[in-house]
Parts: sequence; structure tokens; C-alpha cells
Amino acid sequence: MITFVYSDHQSFEYDLCGKFQAPSKEWMHLTRELTNFELMVVTSGTLYIADQSKQYEVKEGEYLLMPPGAHQHGYRQGSCSFYWLHFLPSENVPEKETPRSGSADTGMVSAPYSSWKILDCPPDRPPYGYSGFLFLPLSGHLAALDRVIILMKQLQDTSLRYHNPLLCSSLTCAVLCEISCQSPIWQGCSTFGQKRQILQDLISYVQYHSSENLKVSTVAAYFGYSEKYLSSLFRSEMGMTLKQFIQKTRMDSAMAELTDTNHPISQIAYNVGFQDAHNFSNAFRKVTGMTPGQYRKGYASRKISFE
Repeated sequence: MITFVYSDHQSFEYDLCGKFQAPSKEWMHLTRELTNFELMVVTSGTLYIADQSKQYEVKEGEYLLMPPGAHQHGYRQGSCSFYWLHFLPSENVPEKETPRSGSADTGMVSAPYSSWKILDCPPDRPPYGYSGFLFLPLSGHLAALDRVIILMKQLQDTSLRYHNPLLCSSLTCAVLCEISCQSPIWQGCSTFGQKRQILQDLISYVQYHSSENLKVSTVAAYFGYSEKYLSSLFRSEMGMTLKQFIQKTRMDSAMAELTDTNHPISQIAYNVGFQDAHNFSNAFRKVTGMTPGQYRKGYASRKISFE
């Protein structure tokens, strides 16, 4: 799969954007030489478009990215609608890392586009040595088309309303990052694959409910997984069980209150889901090695710097 690859230090310069609706079934895309990138996201019908080497059928829910220098032309009539976006990568991008040998690198594109590469990647994983990069396959299906449409609408409205280059370029980057995040390559290498997404959801849930006497069984029932699976997932990814993480999260909240408020320890115990101060003190000592009073006293005399 031909893929454009950008460093995560990359920024993008917005040019133009809009939404096109074919006037009839006899419409066919015009012929021109592209001087910048064009992204086309089809929202209805089929876009029949080609460059000097290939013909594309871009259907509803799909996108196509054409680079500068492409001889763009229609090859068949048809009715369709699509959002379009013209942009360029910024020229001055700091080096992040040098890919290792053995990757399927076809070579650095000549200046001023030296901040991006074209690679022939496997469809479901990144090339070796390119961790932490932004991947934009030449074409693909969008699993969440509505998310891209929302960003494209916002970019279009922003361009017409404010004429602010920085804001438009930032939204351009948001559109491209959203498409990258929906690509199979990113899903294959991202830390937010299925297991990591479950893990992030669990962490957010536990942190949100840190003031409650939360149990593993409650969390498992809420997410529809077995207690054993969630505890195993937590141990493999976080180095602790889910029960230990729940307790640590409650103690983190308690430590914040102990150091930044004058609340009584009994009140703090209640705030983090304990019914009495004695059980809270025992749990706090197991996690920190100190009683709540000792912990508070240790931070009471800390120096505060205003510079």
C-alpha cells in the first residue's frame, strides 16, 4: 500500500477547501496538474478520477490523496459529492529519527517536501523503524466518516469566517491526523489498539469513580468483561492488578487532599470511598509506607518557589 509518511513534528500549510456536488450524472472531473496535495473525501456516489499511472473509483465513505505533480483528470462520467482540501507540508521540520535499514523506503522526496516520504507499506502494520510517525495511505475506507466530515465542515467555516492561516493550518492537521488514526497501519502500530483502548477506558472509569468504594466486580460488570480478563490485562500492561490500580487511584486522590487542603483525615477518608478513618489509614500505609498524618506532616514544611 502506497503511503505518505510524516514525522509527528510535521505541520501543514492550508491552501483551500470546500465541498463539491456534481451538477449532473454527466459530470466528469477536470484535467490539471496538481501543485499541492489534494485530499478528496467522498460523501455520496462514486468519484472516477485518475492520475498518470492509475484510475481510481472512490466510493462513499472513502478518500483519495493525490500529491503535487499528479496529472489529475476524470476518466468517466458520474454523479457524486465530496469534500476537498488542498494543502502542503511545512518546509522547516526538525529531524526526529532516522529510520533503520531494512524498511521499504523509496527515498526522500526532493525539497521543499523533504519532511515527508513515500513508502510501500504492508496494509496493516508500519514499516520497520517508523514508530511515532503519521501515516496517510494514498486511499482508503473511513470507518468513522462523520468524524472527518465534522472537521472538514469546521475547516470550511473557519476559512470563510476568520481567514486565519494558523487556525486553518491547525484544522488541516486535525483532518489528516483523524484520517491517519482511522488507517489500518496506524491501528496496527498504535498504542490505542483494542486492548489499549479498553485499558484507557478502564483507567478513565476508575479515576472518575475514585471517590467510591469501587470493586473489580463492579468495573467488570460495567464493561462486560470477566474479572480475570481485566486483571490479566492490567497486570500485563500496567504491572499491577486492577484491584491494586483502584486502590492506588484512591490513594493518589487522598494524597492530593492531604497536601493541598486542611480537610480532616476522616473527611478525606470519606471522600475516597472509605467509611471510617481507621480502614483508610491502614490502606494508606500499605500503599505509601506512612500514615495519612505522617504524610501530611512531611509535606507541610515544604518550600514553595515562585520563580
